[in-house]
Amino acid sequence: MATKPLTQSTGRRKEAVARVRLKEGGGTIKVNGRPVEQYIPSLTSRNYALEPMMSQNLTESYDVDVTVDGGGISGQAGAIRLGLARALVEVDPELRSVMKKAGFLTRDAREKESKKYGLKKARKAPQYSKR
Repeated sequence: MATKPLTQSTGRRKEAVARVRLKEGGGTIKVNGRPVEQYIPSLTSRNYALEPMMSQNLTESYDVDVTVDGGGISGQAGAIRLGLARALVEVDPELRSVMKKAGFLTRDAREKESKKYGLKKARKAPQYSKR
């Protein structure tokens, strides 16, 4: 039987959505049922995603289970980061000011601009031909 999570929160970035569940434990981090090292092989992206936990030295205190969907590796890492920060603040409200100051609780609202008709992409126009 699975243990009940301490808290659950959501993080979003670009097209990616991450559901983060925090449990008391020894520091195992699973993303979509796989170890985080296997799911996010890039060290840079992995460190970016786990930055809220590493900044507070909480990597060994909680077990993290993440379900992430949509987007690419970079967007998913950003979504995990926001969800993780929100979950940690929910568990320990005293962390809120520290997390906010570090910028972990700010949603990066930059999205892909939609394509316009008559153009090749959002702003790229076909080459102009005089004749």
